[in-house]
Amino acid sequence: MTDPILQSYREVEQAIERFTLMLQEHVTVLQRSEGPESDKLVRMSNGYKAMRDSAMIYLSYAKYVAHGMPGSDEIEQEDIQG
Repeated sequence: MTDPILQSYREVEQAIERFTLMLQEHVTVLQRSEGPESDKLVRMSNGYKAMRDSAMIYLSYAKYVAHGMPGSDEIEQEDIQG
């Protein structure tokens, strides 16, 4: 695939990584300030986990598309070549 598409993918990957990291840090702050039974903490913790998991699915597919949606033979070849 083209360098601009791969670069765009990397930018999205970095942005999502930063976003989920910030959510995780916010959950940590809430754990300290709100207490373990806080409704806000439970909602935010669940939201963080959902975003993290969804982001991993999204990034997996985005990476596949950014690499030109290779067939299984091409994927095996790419794995061999690194």
